[in-house]
Amino acid sequence: MAIQHTAVVPGTVHLVDVSGAAPAGAKMRDGIQLVPRPSDDPEDPLNWSRGRKMLALAMVVVYTFGTGLPMTLQYSILADITADTGISTATLVEGTGYAFLLLGFGCLFWQPIALTYGRRGVYLLSTLATVPLMVWTAYSKSGGEWFAHRIIIGFFCAPIEALPEVSIPDVFFAHERGAMMGVYVFSLFGSNFLAPLIGGWFNEAYGWKWTMYFGAIFAAVAFIIMFFFMEETMYFRQGLEGLEDEQDEIAAAATTTDAGEKGEKSSSSSQTVSESPAAIYVKPTLAQKLAWFRKMDGRPTYQHMLKTMYMPFIYLYQFPIVLWAGFIYGINLCWYQVLNGTASPVLANAPYNWSSGLVGTIYTGPIVGAAIGCYWAGSIADKFTLWLARRNNGVREPEHRLWPLLVTAVLGAIGLIMWGVGAQHHAHWAVLAVGLGILTASVVAGGSVALSYNIDCYKDISGDTTTAVILVRNLMGFAIAYGITPWYTNMGLQNCFIMAGFLALGCTLTFLFMTWKGKDLRRASAERYWKYAAESSSAH
Repeated sequence: MAIQHTAVVPGTVHLVDVSGAAPAGAKMRDGIQLVPRPSDDPEDPLNWSRGRKMLALAMVVVYTFGTGLPMTLQYSILADITADTGISTATLVEGTGYAFLLLGFGCLFWQPIALTYGRRGVYLLSTLATVPLMVWTAYSKSGGEWFAHRIIIGFFCAPIEALPEVSIPDVFFAHERGAMMGVYVFSLFGSNFLAPLIGGWFNEAYGWKWTMYFGAIFAAVAFIIMFFFMEETMYFRQGLEGLEDEQDEIAAAATTTDAGEKGEKSSSSSQTVSESPAAIYVKPTLAQKLAWFRKMDGRPTYQHMLKTMYMPFIYLYQFPIVLWAGFIYGINLCWYQVLNGTASPVLANAPYNWSSGLVGTIYTGPIVGAAIGCYWAGSIADKFTLWLARRNNGVREPEHRLWPLLVTAVLGAIGLIMWGVGAQHHAHWAVLAVGLGILTASVVAGGSVALSYNIDCYKDISGDTTTAVILVRNLMGFAIAYGITPWYTNMGLQNCFIMAGFLALGCTLTFLFMTWKGKDLRRASAERYWKYAAESSSAH
């Protein structure tokens, strides 16, 4: 199969019918081809009603907030934890770095299970495990204990990093993915920005231990909501994205051949040939819907599941686009880490001297910025991609989605420089808040675009390539967690953030190379991709 499809470039799909001559088997909506093509099964998530789809998206958001917010409540109250426990702030920050490391490597365990036995059970297990781990956090008395629960919570919360990127394409079509991925990325970063805001004021009212208990309660409520309202979105469909037209031609040829053979038989025999019965689709019962895991027909074998635990490392080597997407997402995570690593030291000291509650309030700017970044990389990018596809004879290239990075590259540099220079010269807090908002808009948009580009390029192995992207992202985040404090301490805030601003600009502008050579890289990887995609679809 790999050799047969080497002429088909992965990710290049006919998305818009500009000539009114769509392929015979294509399914259309408002002149846009539905990619991937939905089956005739009413329980196919692609065929769900709009309300049912939005409920599925809402449950992804509930999960993201239900785990992302509790595990980041400590960002604005590190000084209070240190004062009460004697654990140094450096140790607390180091523990956060270990959590990020496990958030990446934990995907190697959880993602294959979710791709084989279902998403719902993994989401529920992850959220439920967060509850006792947050309670344990409140009892921390030593650095070793802090490291232990940060590592374990990083492992159990790892699905937050890669599983939503699978659940969203389960339910939404190619022309909708950008907007829906933007909602997820906003939830991911938004929960991390809302947590210090809530944590700061909660700490002032009830103390840091009850702040951790609040995180446990929040996760428990999220678990209950998800248990009753989250549906399984796993569905094993025939065919690969990008090969629909070719598969239609093969099916049509096979039908013609079968019809000819039947005609010959009917002319030499008076026996009646009955037609094959129509497919029967069974609606799942309530008990089946509430089950944590399902053994569906067509699922990968156990051996294939084990294989996918190490395949992300191979994909990083064999698909340069996956490595680049991880780099772009990672560089944006670095600036998010820079924000968290400097907000409290800058604002808790002179001349600002803010309390933990006020330090948390500065995250209002990033929350607004995250919403703007979500809209820019989501709805706006989707519309822009469709516009470029129409100009390209209806063909969408994944690189069409990269152009919004031109704006985010500039915004990232502006935000970093405003924050660093403003803090160095004791600017009004509003300047710092606006700078953080601008930076966050860039961070969220950059991460969203990187994820969507990876999925658009290699949709049928995106469950594994997304894990590869997250590994790169979190390794970079882990490194910057160690480096940010000595960086700004030795260079000074102004010089550090001017350098960071230009680094952000240069790194993000590498997308220009991908718009030039991205399709050539996809074409060069076609044989490998179709081979892996065929193995993935037939591993049952």
